[in-house]
Amino acid sequence: MSERVHGATLDPVLAVLSPAKRLEFDAECPFVPTVAPLLKETKKLSEVTRKLSLSDLRQLMKLSVPLSQLNVERFASFKATARPVGAKPAVWAFDGDTYTGLRARSFSEAQMRYAQDHLRILSGLYGLLRPLDAILPYRLEMGTRLGTSRGSTLYDFWGDLIARQLNSSLKSAGTQVLLNLASQEYFQAVDCSALRAQVVTPHFKERRGRTLKVISFSAKRARGAMARYLIEQRATEPAQLMGFRGDGYRFDKSLSDETNLVFVREQP
Repeated sequence: MSERVHGATLDPVLAVLSPAKRLEFDAECPFVPTVAPLLKETKKLSEVTRKLSLSDLRQLMKLSVPLSQLNVERFASFKATARPVGAKPAVWAFDGDTYTGLRARSFSEAQMRYAQDHLRILSGLYGLLRPLDAILPYRLEMGTRLGTSRGSTLYDFWGDLIARQLNSSLKSAGTQVLLNLASQEYFQAVDCSALRAQVVTPHFKERRGRTLKVISFSAKRARGAMARYLIEQRATEPAQLMGFRGDGYRFDKSLSDETNLVFVREQP
């Protein structure tokens, strides 16, 4: 039976995460990679990124010279094909704080299958990824003001394509609720006017005296840990996520409402 938050019935869930800047492509992956659903759009975008110079990248993403040079080389050799040489599944390749919390490399086969159906990753270059979708090393943050024929930003480039792909994923998962575990920068790429779902957003805060604060790296890790909790519990309702206890966070009903679930921990 469905539980309620302030009177709103909560349904089965599909969760979305942000990607990570830090990448790990050395570890072997036992799972067969799948093909990113918006790869045709990625190919169009890669034709733009391939033309970026070292100076362009430094200006666009405020990167150091070595990082700019690395990504010039990555874009120059990038191949938007189904399973290019050197590719890894997205959830295996991303290696930031969120993915430390997710710990996807310890998923069982059954857990990975569940994640493939119930977890999505937003991406500046790939738009939307399933955990096992093959990706190549890249750096292209969603907030980058990269001009294309569709406008002056990546938000313009992706338009409602990500929302439409999420609608397809929501339908396949049998849900009308999207659990937003992404950052503001990335979730802005989801055109909510085109999204056929209720969006529920968890917030992770620390109590310091009488003040509640969001500590960025802790919140990122907690988002990943909540995604793992969803997968471990095979959650059919976001209300089940109120039992999340990762990293000392506890659900605070008094601060929450039907679209915002607030979790608080005392200062470590």
